[in-house]
Amino acid sequence: MKRALYRKSPGAMYKNSEFHMTLVSKINVVHMKYRNIKNWLYGVLLVAGMGLTSCEDFLDRPTEDNYNTDNFYQTDEQCFQAVNPIYNSPWYDFQRGFFKIGEVLPGNYYWGGSPYLTFTTNSTDEDLVNMSASLWSVNAYCNTVIENLNTKAGSDVKQSTINTCKGECLVWKAMAYFYLVRCFGAVPIIHDNTDMISDGNYNSIYRATIENVYDYIIMTLEQAIEWLPESNDRGRIDRYSAYGLLAKVYLTKSGYGMSGSRNADNLAKAAQYAKKVIDESGRELMPEYSDIFRIANNFSDESLLAWHWTVSSYWTSQNTLQSDLAITGFSEFGDTWGGYAGPSVDLQDAFGENALSLSRNNVDVRRKATMMMYGDVYEYFYTDLGGFDYIRFVYGDYEEFPGPGSFQSPTGANEVKHLVGNMADHRAGSGTEMANMATSLSTHILRLADVYLIYAEAVIGNNGSTTDASAIDAFYKVRRRSVGAYERPSSISWEDVWKERRLELACEGDRWYDYVRWHYYEPQNAINELISQRRSFYNGLDTYYKTAYEAGSAGLDPATTYYDTDPLIPNITNNSFQLPFPATDLTMNPNLSKDPQHVDISEYTYN
Repeated sequence: MKRALYRKSPGAMYKNSEFHMTLVSKINVVHMKYRNIKNWLYGVLLVAGMGLTSCEDFLDRPTEDNYNTDNFYQTDEQCFQAVNPIYNSPWYDFQRGFFKIGEVLPGNYYWGGSPYLTFTTNSTDEDLVNMSASLWSVNAYCNTVIENLNTKAGSDVKQSTINTCKGECLVWKAMAYFYLVRCFGAVPIIHDNTDMISDGNYNSIYRATIENVYDYIIMTLEQAIEWLPESNDRGRIDRYSAYGLLAKVYLTKSGYGMSGSRNADNLAKAAQYAKKVIDESGRELMPEYSDIFRIANNFSDESLLAWHWTVSSYWTSQNTLQSDLAITGFSEFGDTWGGYAGPSVDLQDAFGENALSLSRNNVDVRRKATMMMYGDVYEYFYTDLGGFDYIRFVYGDYEEFPGPGSFQSPTGANEVKHLVGNMADHRAGSGTEMANMATSLSTHILRLADVYLIYAEAVIGNNGSTTDASAIDAFYKVRRRSVGAYERPSSISWEDVWKERRLELACEGDRWYDYVRWHYYEPQNAINELISQRRSFYNGLDTYYKTAYEAGSAGLDPATTYYDTDPLIPNITNNSFQLPFPATDLTMNPNLSKDPQHVDISEYTYN
């Protein structure tokens, strides 16, 4: 007998605080082992719907005074409002882990003193704990909203609305598990919160095998595809969002359990689903690469799946990445402290750049759209002041925005992606105000360009290269957008796609998972590349750049300005490709430290 999702009714809930506390308790009992209650309470309340304003209608939520789950879900609009919070709040505590795991671990970003830079992360790391808790919160949110849609939806709600809302939840649920399995390996499958509470086994559940988890993700996405429409409102998940994610899951799964090659059937499915997005979705790449990451384009066709943040009175609905990544003093709020970190020397090498040179090659526009370096000027930052001159800002020549006064980055670069700019830039792009540690800039999780490169890699498969015209076209479109006059190649190799993925998706929180995927079937090659990276820093950049800025030029003295002569080479082993479970999880459930157990995925259903 299959275990249906939410086969038990959640029971009565009450208005206002009682309504919220009942909802909290339903999720909390399963979820306590994954996070401290004070950290996740904020997000859980949003399932019920908190009052706030949004720059986009689809992020609106009902006021808490007017509804409980027994009188909510009575209209199409209310059902969509119930899903809206899953596009931001439960993901909030993942933001820092998203970047450190996705970009610092794989050597794209230098974050001095971070254990993610040196592969020394332990089970008590705050960002790891928050990341894990956030992902389990997403799963709990999705399960709870689907349960309410199944049991509470009013007779006036269209079945197509119920299906669409459940499909959106399932894609987010699949995305959460996709992160979990690539970060931690074998993890528990929590299919039904209500059943687990009723059974009382929430502190004794075992991990499912990695293959089981991938099969569960695939089953979840296949059901989402069945329910989702081909097109949806701007910014919302549609069927092609699910197809694109399914293609990425199959590409990743294709190497698991293999040695030296990948599973041909999984590669074929990755290509099949990616091709559906390319041929049938009607989506096109944005003509200008840097435009993808501007707040005015939060809901572009190129974005298949994104966290859509909003500045509100409700903490956790906002994007705070600008605070972590922007150079000191970048906004009016004094809320940026990312100056002493920056895109890595190794990533600069990949772009053909050199921080020891005062001139930029600018062959690939993605470099400037990813990292700011000496000489860079941005027309889309500080639009009210005529643009943003990076070095002019560093040395304090903006009266309204006094910079740090010295060059802080140890790598010669600071971050560009995930930044909005100042208040004027936020207003111009979204029509709304930014706030302290809060912007409404969307974080793109799956882009069309990613799907193009997934397709190219899947077609190459185990052959090393291909002359397939459709695969070359997909690769060519991505590369040509960023390097201009680029002749279409007659063949492409795995190495071509591997590097292109790095340049195209740099600092978007994805690179580490490429290494996890590679490590599945060629572990030593993945380890060797990571060990060979230039992951360290330069000495003497401030004196060099300040002299050049003040005098108009400067000669490089290699005795005072040079790359680290004794860089730390991290001890990367096969064990490095699975992060440790948070200690709090292991304390609450000792079975998480035991061998995973096979789970029959056919027992689960969403019907």
